[in-house]
Amino acid sequence: MELPTIYDPNTIEDKWYAYWLENGYFRSKPDDREAYTVVIPPPNVTGVLHMGHMLNNTIQDVLVRRARMLGKNACWVPGTDHASIATEAKVVHRLREKGIRKSDLTRDAFLDHAWEWTHEHGGIILEQLKKLGASCDWDRTRFTMDEAYYDGVIDTFIDLFNKGLIYRDVRMVNWDPVALTALSDEEVIHKEEHGLLYHVRYAIADTEDEWLTIATTRPETIMGDTAICIHPEDERFVHLHGKEACVPLSGRRIPIVLDDYVDREFGTGCLKVTPAHDVNDCDLGKKHGLETIDIFHANGTLNEQGGKYEGMDRFDVRKAIHQDLDAAGFLVKTEDYTNKVGRSERTDAVIEPRLSLQWFLSMKELAKPALDHVMDGTIAFHPPKFKNSYRHWMENVKDWCVSRQLWWGHRIPAWFYGEEEDGFVVAKTASEALDAARIKSGRADMQLEDLRQDEDVMDTWFSSWLWPIQVFDGLKTEEEVSYYYPTADLVTAPEIMFFWVARMIIAGYEYRGEAPFKNVYYTGIVRDQQGRKMSKSLGNSPDPIELMNQYGADGVRVGMLLTSPAGNDLPFDEKLCEQGRNFANKIWNAFRLTQSWEVDHQVEQRDSSAQAIAWMKSRVNEVLLELDAQFAEFRLSEALMGTYRLVWDDFCSWYLELVKPTYGEPLDAKTYDATLELFESILKILHPFMPFQTEEIWHWIGDRSTPAEALCIAPWPTVGAMDQDLLVHFETFKQLVSEVRNVRKENQIPHRDSLVLHVDSGEGYPASLEAALIKLCNLSAIEQTKEKVPNSFGFLAGRSSFFIPFGEAVDVDAEKEKIQKEIQHITGFLKSVQGKLSNERFVGNAPESVVVMERKKESDALSKLDVLNSKLKDLG
Repeated sequence: MELPTIYDPNTIEDKWYAYWLENGYFRSKPDDREAYTVVIPPPNVTGVLHMGHMLNNTIQDVLVRRARMLGKNACWVPGTDHASIATEAKVVHRLREKGIRKSDLTRDAFLDHAWEWTHEHGGIILEQLKKLGASCDWDRTRFTMDEAYYDGVIDTFIDLFNKGLIYRDVRMVNWDPVALTALSDEEVIHKEEHGLLYHVRYAIADTEDEWLTIATTRPETIMGDTAICIHPEDERFVHLHGKEACVPLSGRRIPIVLDDYVDREFGTGCLKVTPAHDVNDCDLGKKHGLETIDIFHANGTLNEQGGKYEGMDRFDVRKAIHQDLDAAGFLVKTEDYTNKVGRSERTDAVIEPRLSLQWFLSMKELAKPALDHVMDGTIAFHPPKFKNSYRHWMENVKDWCVSRQLWWGHRIPAWFYGEEEDGFVVAKTASEALDAARIKSGRADMQLEDLRQDEDVMDTWFSSWLWPIQVFDGLKTEEEVSYYYPTADLVTAPEIMFFWVARMIIAGYEYRGEAPFKNVYYTGIVRDQQGRKMSKSLGNSPDPIELMNQYGADGVRVGMLLTSPAGNDLPFDEKLCEQGRNFANKIWNAFRLTQSWEVDHQVEQRDSSAQAIAWMKSRVNEVLLELDAQFAEFRLSEALMGTYRLVWDDFCSWYLELVKPTYGEPLDAKTYDATLELFESILKILHPFMPFQTEEIWHWIGDRSTPAEALCIAPWPTVGAMDQDLLVHFETFKQLVSEVRNVRKENQIPHRDSLVLHVDSGEGYPASLEAALIKLCNLSAIEQTKEKVPNSFGFLAGRSSFFIPFGEAVDVDAEKEKIQKEIQHITGFLKSVQGKLSNERFVGNAPESVVVMERKKESDALSKLDVLNSKLKDLG
């Protein structure tokens, strides 16, 4: 086959992914190799690929592919999360479009619809990840509602209940009136919102015209007020101790209670107390034995306790009661007010504090080892700045509300009988529950129909906190978990540090006695050019599939990683993907160049080629050493940029220019073989970042017809010897070539015209690279000199002086003017540097390295001035 002129990723990517799958390169079975395990943060089963997934999974794939090449038994476990709230909301919406209400269905009928939706839409995102190149072991794909996984979640609930850590209690919870379920604190997003502060007056009972004024942002809850609270030492209200007030509009009498919780300096110094609808009021209500009046239905409309407002939505009531209070003379004033409003992460509904009977997991003791082992470095956070917020959350951890009022999910294994508060048992099956209930109740004649299972399901995170263990069925068998656990690296977003990361660590120590992973790499948020988070609602997020179709998966992968250091947000610009595509084209064209050369085994190797090969080998080894350190510290953007420069600058711009044969002439076989060997090393380094193109070129380079010869399982290059002097000298060589080219450009000297270079060599002169210098600069000779060469262009490179004699074609006056301008510029720079060095405070207080650098600047500037003045003198 003929090598295509243009690299077309769309024809290449599907071919190689199918080849990888066909040959089972991504499959993992326990063996005697070191395990390298990564578990995918399971996306929602009905989700589709977005830019955050692209970044996260590109990073995971880079890590996994490199580990595989390092000889480790790489196991990347994919899967999806059942996402109780999100999935149920979508199913309910689809049913509504068909004219069916959830309340019209039995639980089993609704779950049939949910499973139908899951089978129809689930797994789309996993297929999309294949287009990205994700090298997951797809045979291991898990779903949090799989039968075996489901059993593990149920067993965990039962175990924690039997340990006394799960309990049932009436508490104030975050209630989502759209999803109709309780939420944990972590599922509530607090946003600053503009509203009104209502100043409302309450009449003092049994007085002619005495009032107390309170300020509230929620006048719709007035019908649930059961007290007014004042500070016991507030002299303004001493005469009201023991009195009662009347609730506006209803006239219901409520006590005036005393509590130092009240801030006398804030607002009016009086609080209305609504125990059923505010967390702090609930505490006050318990403390003072107040009545609790719940005025809301679960959907946020008012119930019969709301009087004339019964059946109205809470926000409609806010508007209506505003008018009614004003009309009745109870409204003193309103004022603009900004406060933080809690909204549901999933539905964006305003959260309603609600007293509710829920299941809770006691967290304090469970959290301790999870806190200790992050703080002592057993689990490393990258970047480590996230340890502070982790510590704050773990030190102030609250009991976890693990029940949700939904049907889609892991049903709570509690079974009720009778009406007693403790009339329930926790068991895995109905028959086990019946046995336990008979014993607990003392009723040997109890039948299955006397039991009713709890309708609620568990919080989605209660299943995913077991993910690193249960993907290997580790709660039941040691067969695989003992080999793959703990996993190596977790790549995730800091937004779910508390939802997921912290809880996985807790579960790891509770059920395995060790951390679930060794490293946590926190990605940043992908943002648009305006700094906004990319989202469907804003319409600012490109379609990842379309990006890959346009720029190739490798191009998009490179684009995502170019500017995404750990923990920092990624300012995404489509030009990054264009840069990634251009990089792929550069690699392809470099390979095409090597394949265009005619090779002659009779031709001797040039000294310039030998020098280039020696340098490039050292350069590759230098980058390999840097990569080891960068991967160890998860500095993947730096790793990619270092690789990018190795390919674009070192290999393409310098090495290939040095070794390519003169037009029309053949290349020696020794240089050709060395070039392909270097190209292969570079392909190995590039492969984790750009798997598709590198595999394609790998197979073009050599006859690799057997599956064992694929690049994706080829060994990672080992670090060889480095000639440090050569590496240093080559930097001076680059500067020297650049100076010679500048002389040609500025004086319109064609490259075909050879030049003589005179050298007054100083420390660091790259004498070993003279053959390479002659080739790139088209020099007819390099001559050593200890004197200035008259009528020549002069320049410095490193500590050496160089001169190129010029002929009569050169405009001497123009050259003198140019030199004088350069002298003027360097003199000004030197004055600035010497000003610093003559300042005793600067020299005494600046770090020694800074002072040394300034002295070097002074020395270099003086040397340049000497050369320029000398050259000016030579020009006459």
